[in-house]
Amino acid sequence: MLVKEHVALIEKFYTAFNEKDAKAMAECYHKELEFEDPAFGVLDYEEACAMWAMLLSGNNDIEITFKNAWSENEFGGVDWEAKYPFSKTGRKVHNRIDAKFEFKDGLIIGHRDYFDFYKWTRMALGTPGILLGWTSYLHKKVQAQCATMLQKYMDEQAA
Repeated sequence: MLVKEHVALIEKFYTAFNEKDAKAMAECYHKELEFEDPAFGVLDYEEACAMWAMLLSGNNDIEITFKNAWSENEFGGVDWEAKYPFSKTGRKVHNRIDAKFEFKDGLIIGHRDYFDFYKWTRMALGTPGILLGWTSYLHKKVQAQCATMLQKYMDEQAA
């Protein structure tokens, strides 16, 4: 696939994200997708699609911007930002993310979001994030809470 088509796919994904269209986001993903980020850890196609739907369904105040989409052969990336109130605390978060992609059959098969977890915990959690955000304890606790939240959402959607 041509590089410009990969860039267009990245742009389609983040435009859909900004428009809160989880279905259009899912259409950009390959069924064999592996997603990973510091908060949710490693997710498969079904889990990643449910994660985006869950995050968008519960947050009408999320603002997504992106820039510098690029692709070289079967790999690509983009810089994106999310501004939103964190649901558990109401604290304002402005997260800057570096996303890396791998493509197969014209779709995204690998999606890795990289961001400063400690910086995120300070914004989202306040004092607990300042004191413990750098620890593996809090990192594991956040991932466990995200996993529980995602599973609950997926169970509700299946019912």
